[in-house]
Amino acid sequence: MSKQINIIRSTTVPLNMENVDTDQIIPARFLKATSRDGFGKNLFRDWRYENDDESKPKKDFPLNNPIYKGKILVAAKNFGCGSSREHAAWAIKDAGFNVVVSSFFADIFKNNSLNNFLLPVTVSDDFLQKIFTAIEKDPQAELEVSLQDQYIKIISTGEKESFDINNYKKTCLLNGYDDIDYLLSMKEEINKFETEKTF
Repeated sequence: MSKQINIIRSTTVPLNMENVDTDQIIPARFLKATSRDGFGKNLFRDWRYENDDESKPKKDFPLNNPIYKGKILVAAKNFGCGSSREHAAWAIKDAGFNVVVSSFFADIFKNNSLNNFLLPVTVSDDFLQKIFTAIEKDPQAELEVSLQDQYIKIISTGEKESFDINNYKKTCLLNGYDDIDYLLSMKEEINKFETEKTF
């Protein structure tokens, strides 16, 4: 699983539905596993299949439509609401996405995503609609997300918008660090401080 994130340029999977909660992202019956692997196959499980039968995919659901693919999931407003399950971020990342775009994320989901090397990009309602319009016109429309420069761009129109991110989390994502990795990266500085400090 790739951890480092900087510039992601990709086609997208659009999910133009508001108030998608974590139980819809990954139903509770799949939360028994403790490993982060394998959750992707059950992403949006109840929306993807008729009667929970993998042989009966719902053709109108975007993840089942072969014209949509890529590393960027574009969702409508209030994505990741509901319970605090970290498995929701695990499932999206395991399904191959590196970025989720929405005009509003639930705070806990947003933090869980950042902790699992999944970049949540918050855009304005107006810009989100421009993205959906571009995808509707061309399902192969690409977005470019630059974490370093903190912008998201619609390649076909050139329109772009900046987004905010916590500086610490930005550093971690750019370097592929979890919290422990970050501390280890500062080992020399910590040792220097310890040897030089005076009481």
